[in-house]
Amino acid sequence: MKALILIGGMGTRLRPLTCVTPKPLLPILNKPFLEYQIDLLKRHGITDVVFCVSYLPRSFKDYFGTGEKWGITIRYVHEKSPLGTGGAIRNAMHALKGTTLILNGDILTDIDVTKFIAYHRAKKACVSIALTRVKDPTAYGLIETDKNGKIGQFLEKPSWEEVTCNTINAGIYLFEPLALEHIPAGVHYSVERGLFPSLLEQNFPLFGYTAPYYWMDIGTVEKYMQAHADIMANRIKVAIAGKKCMKNVSAGKNVKFGDNLQCDGTLVCGDSVIIDDTVTFSGAVSLGNGVTIGKGTVISDSVILDGTRIGEGVRLEKVLIGKHCVVEPNAVISPGTVLGDKTTITRYSKL
Repeated sequence: MKALILIGGMGTRLRPLTCVTPKPLLPILNKPFLEYQIDLLKRHGITDVVFCVSYLPRSFKDYFGTGEKWGITIRYVHEKSPLGTGGAIRNAMHALKGTTLILNGDILTDIDVTKFIAYHRAKKACVSIALTRVKDPTAYGLIETDKNGKIGQFLEKPSWEEVTCNTINAGIYLFEPLALEHIPAGVHYSVERGLFPSLLEQNFPLFGYTAPYYWMDIGTVEKYMQAHADIMANRIKVAIAGKKCMKNVSAGKNVKFGDNLQCDGTLVCGDSVIIDDTVTFSGAVSLGNGVTIGKGTVISDSVILDGTRIGEGVRLEKVLIGKHCVVEPNAVISPGTVLGDKTTITRYSKL
């Protein structure tokens, strides 16, 4: 079976980080996000993967190449202009054969793909849609199924009076070739708003798969940071890079810790991190490769990407800092702040 991953979006909700790095290549705990999806596919025996690229396509080829390093085969299909979920799938139709697993390229999940495939085949479905449950159904388009899992209707962001279920599209699909043929070629098209309702109207067998699994769309700053915290809290079954070097602290190679390190939460460090004396961490903190932290700095619930230098006496809480930034001594950065790559914050600044 082949898998197709939709990674053509511009990641506008994660700007400024995505101005130079495509969203699927942003690191989560020092590992490009897309590697988590590849790991998931490999765990379930899928090693033939198609990447649908559009925004900064060269970045993916430069990093993943043919996929040999990961033990998979990668083929790239390029959209000259964004075609939407349906248009991107149709554009890659020539590279697909038989039943195809399709993933949105911003979904962090540990769904049991093997069970999903078995369900799809048992139901003899034309399309199966993985579903996930949410607390606020009014914020999403809902998918209603009967007791056998057959999809009965799609509800687009209903009011509370209209809510009949709490299951939403998880952005993970199984398609039979017949479904691909119903997508128009060469136009911007949505499977969610176009294909699925059309197939339902024509009485094709569409099924929803509901099971307990972790699911997170990493497409906003808040969700991107939450994904870090959830992995560190073991809410999803994935491995954390590096080795446990002390309680609640994992580190890569050549990491140097100063004296009187205090960690009241969970800390993950990449390679070649340098932490000076009397630094305090709390909550969930991720430090990228080559990050340096100055003496007396206090960091809480934050993500700091590769090559950034944090000076002495800095205070950081719930912030996201891009690559190769400089935060000079005694700066204070307020919760919710996002710094793009190569930003400099001068000493004693308060943001």
